[in-house]
Amino acid sequence: MQRQYFAEHLWTPSGWSAGQHLDVGADGSIARVSATAHAGTAQILGRFVVPGMPNIHSHAFQRAMAGLAERQTDAQDSFWTWREVMYGFAARIGPEALRDIAAQLYVEMLRAGYTSVCEFHYLHHAPDGAPYDDPATMSLALIEAAREAGIGLTLLPVLYMRGGFDGRALSARQQRFGFAVDGFLRLLERLRGLQDAQLRVGLAFHSLRAVPEQAMREVLAALPAFGGDLPVHIHIAEQVAEVEDCMAAHGARPVQWLLQEMPVDARWTLVHATHLDAAECSGIARSGATVALCPTTEANLGDGLFPLGDYLQARGRWGIGSDSHISVSPVEELRWLEYGQRLRTQRRNIALASGTSSVGESLFAGALAGGARASGHPLGGTAAAASEVQATDLLVLDHDAPELAARSADQVLDSWLFSGNRNLVRDVFVGGRQVVAGGRHVDQERIAMRYRRTVEALA
Repeated sequence: MQRQYFAEHLWTPSGWSAGQHLDVGADGSIARVSATAHAGTAQILGRFVVPGMPNIHSHAFQRAMAGLAERQTDAQDSFWTWREVMYGFAARIGPEALRDIAAQLYVEMLRAGYTSVCEFHYLHHAPDGAPYDDPATMSLALIEAAREAGIGLTLLPVLYMRGGFDGRALSARQQRFGFAVDGFLRLLERLRGLQDAQLRVGLAFHSLRAVPEQAMREVLAALPAFGGDLPVHIHIAEQVAEVEDCMAAHGARPVQWLLQEMPVDARWTLVHATHLDAAECSGIARSGATVALCPTTEANLGDGLFPLGDYLQARGRWGIGSDSHISVSPVEELRWLEYGQRLRTQRRNIALASGTSSVGESLFAGALAGGARASGHPLGGTAAAASEVQATDLLVLDHDAPELAARSADQVLDSWLFSGNRNLVRDVFVGGRQVVAGGRHVDQERIAMRYRRTVEALA
């Protein structure tokens, strides 16, 4: 059954359009966007409607430990000491707990304006490293959580094989992450068979330090059997120590080595890529790969600042993720992406796309385009032509909010992103289905109650 929606003002990366009717098919895709109504009654969405934002990097279980690593344990606290706290927390997470934490997180994402998520998933086995009877048990917990919450999911099972560039074995606390190539490919085949309109399956190499070169080549060689269109994600160049270790092991910087040795193209997403030189910036841009930027987590871990200005000059593609979920807000990720560059350069209005003067619109358009590419989900609600068929992932902003008072359409995105911390997302549609109404998720009380019980049991 076809439905029709009406947006008083609809934003796409081409700009704002007034009085738009959206015809939505039974499969949740947009069949037509037009200023002309078809026969029938259209549901009025609201004054300001924008596409839903993809979240392209998530470790769902870490949401439940947000705030638990903010006491100094070492005079030189860093990512590496934080990682030890994370390992201890991860060791307590089983499939039911993972489902409950992920469902709560995904509800929070939807309420904030994320309509799809790339789940970088490496908690494969039981806490002692023993495989579950079904090796997909933990993956299925994430799929169940996403379907329960109603968010689009790109599941990225992670290959994780060693403890460092020197080839050391996985530590006791890393055992549950480990897979041999054959077992990993069997898991991938199983999960690919579950795909539907709201579930995409790709893959991830944890990092260059965790996956040997030969294993990467074996997995990539096997991909044509899966259709060849899988998103491929990898953590890279997040820490200075990682860059130094890669130089010692390979005689090259991490991104430099990856671009030289692997077939990096538009299927690839490089997560963080914080520490780049100019040649690496331009090399990623030429490859067509996407960089996943997670400013709140990168700040929380003390990673450093991505060279956004150089990367934008090279016309590189990027998207945003909430990673460890110390914040679950696309507004905060985009705002701090811009603010970090302002602090670095002592200038204002840095993240501007060619031909526009609005930082808010430039940030939103950049994150949408990179997010669609990295996730494998179509760009929601932004059909530029009637011939395009796209998913109906839409956000309706609260036009009655004081922050949007007296704002014209071309001021809305700047005002939303740069005018405080109150959530201005009123309604959310994913695949044509409304999952948030009036700021409330349709099932938030039950999911939150279950989450509280789970976290209390973990504590």
